[in-house]
Amino acid sequence: MTTPQLQLVREAAVRDLLPAGAPKRLEASGVVVVDARFYVIFDNVREVAVINADLDRIDENRLVPTGLEDRAAYEDIARDPATGHLYLLIESAPRRGGYMARVEEYDAQLRFLWAGWLELPLPEPNKGIEGLDCVDRDGVTYLLGLCEGNRNRGGGAGRRPGGGRVEVFRRGRRNWKRHATIKLPKTLPFTDYSAISVSGDRLAVVSQESSALWLGSLVPSTWQLAGPGRTYLFPRDKRGDIAYCTVEGVCWRTPEEFVMVSDRPKPDVHNPRCHAKGESLHLFALPREDGRQG
Repeated sequence: MTTPQLQLVREAAVRDLLPAGAPKRLEASGVVVVDARFYVIFDNVREVAVINADLDRIDENRLVPTGLEDRAAYEDIARDPATGHLYLLIESAPRRGGYMARVEEYDAQLRFLWAGWLELPLPEPNKGIEGLDCVDRDGVTYLLGLCEGNRNRGGGAGRRPGGGRVEVFRRGRRNWKRHATIKLPKTLPFTDYSAISVSGDRLAVVSQESSALWLGSLVPSTWQLAGPGRTYLFPRDKRGDIAYCTVEGVCWRTPEEFVMVSDRPKPDVHNPRCHAKGESLHLFALPREDGRQG
């Protein structure tokens, strides 16, 4: 059976959506929809880009500095649907002789409120929590953290498909306590995981290396999957090769559409063809027959 492809709606380089004077390098790593705007974060600068969802209107777009002095930039961004607060993820940082992810909380005006650790040991400094989203259930706030490697492992073990993990955290007195684990299907062939977005009970998970999106559903009010879900490829080029090599952020825009962002391709890792889609914002839609079902 042929794996269906997502349909490109529109895309633009992030730097072209910001005013003059913005940094030349904008290694986009996460995005969230806030009303009629896209909030984009980067793993090379500690600023949040606020971009009008009408990509033709760029006069009000801006970069907003974050409130803490820290060398670490961000891996993803999530929004609390109940309060409008924003959570900015630092993938991995040293703690107690090992590594853990850290989350900074901001209010709707991007004023700093609080920071806490996601209490899950990580295998390596560069193999941590890669994606983040926020879920409110019965007045309780949960953060869903997507592990980059299969089975939360690094090296070759982390690249062996079949062990995708989403860790669920609940706010504690000082940090975020591990609450549950969502195990992605063993049949999912992804070698890595780069982004997650939740809409109701629907999950969207992106793999950068596989250049694909997986959609699944949770059993209502649980952290268990309702079935195997379905995989969609990002559009391939005319030769059938991967064109979208560095997708690192995803957020549901409508039941049929997503906004995504891409990181800067690495010259020593990625094919030159990948550079055309790097450091960009993309709008994708499900194939028409699947979109009607969504």
